[in-house]
Amino acid sequence: MDENGSSAPHSLEELALAALGWASLTVEASEALADDLARRVGVERDEMRNAVRDMVTSWRAEAEKIGSLPAGVADRALGHLGVVRRDEVDDLALRVAQLEHRLRLLEKPL
Repeated sequence: MDENGSSAPHSLEELALAALGWASLTVEASEALADDLARRVGVERDEMRNAVRDMVTSWRAEAEKIGSLPAGVADRALGHLGVVRRDEVDDLALRVAQLEHRLRLLEKPL
């Protein structure tokens, strides 16, 4: 939240990361969110559910478009947003495990 009490995204990066989150919402979670928003805003629950459903569908379509981009373009776009690939995470996990192993070997008394 900023000093005005709003939690609106301040950058394209935050908006894109929010889009990925929206794209992964389950039906139950999106309906619960819609119900909460409807109660807070004071609109009909079904209207808000339809609006949230439309928004999630739109976000998923955009996420699919990102997935259909050529690999280099998608990797650069996701890299610019700070999203790492699974193989990068796996490589780092392996390196950490190797370092921990070496440390345990050094800590053993002779």
